[in-house]
Amino acid sequence: MKIKKRVTSRAVALETTLLIHGVPKANALDLAHELDDLIRTQGSTPALIGLVHGTATVGMNTTELSEMLETSHTPKVNTANLGQALFQRVSAATTVSSTMEIAAYAGLRLFATGGIGGVHKGYGTKLDISADLIALARHPIAVVSSGVKSILDVRSTREALETLGVPVIGYQTDSFPAFYLRESDSGVDIRIDDKDELAAYIRFELARSNRGILIANPIPVSAELDRAAWERWLTEAEAVAQSSTTDGRVVTPKLLGALHE
Repeated sequence: MKIKKRVTSRAVALETTLLIHGVPKANALDLAHELDDLIRTQGSTPALIGLVHGTATVGMNTTELSEMLETSHTPKVNTANLGQALFQRVSAATTVSSTMEIAAYAGLRLFATGGIGGVHKGYGTKLDISADLIALARHPIAVVSSGVKSILDVRSTREALETLGVPVIGYQTDSFPAFYLRESDSGVDIRIDDKDELAAYIRFELARSNRGILIANPIPVSAELDRAAWERWLTEAEAVAQSSTTDGRVVTPKLLGALHE
């Protein structure tokens, strides 16, 4: 893989899909700067990852991010179509799975994101499981996230992680979080409250297993949605998704669109 690495291996990886596809473009640069500042104030270095004209870039700069944002359509790539994008030398935003692959290849050991993908509910007729889960089992990197996206089958996702041999560590929590919600009805493998102990465990486990680790870090109490309201909104959005005849990758955007509305 052709790679351009502008940071040391002690940097914190960040994905580009959040900025390119996850928020309104008008807010993306401000969010990128906010994320960078949060990491720098904790004594580390941010490493935004994406494909820039066919080169996997670890530590994208503002000019490169702005070019992606100004393009009418910047595709996003996961581990399945990452090779195709590299071969065709296109610019693309990386998802959680492809960010993990590139970051691990570059020697990074920590990746911070929001909610990871997982096992989808059965809205369509086809099996729909995120590549994020397989990437965790393949690439030696610790992924800090607020659990799994709340729209997914949280319990099945947690079971899939166990099946794949991916350890789930709860940072100051005994419950596996679900993005907008701090708790779910699933637990974690081990709880660690001290950040130095957590860092020591990450070093030990990555060296031992050469696989990924999921660090479950719940969102702040002040940011959590009201559970009853969330469940009502999700039920309404699911009804919209279930009324559609589409499957696969089209279902999630329809569900999210209905949910955001």
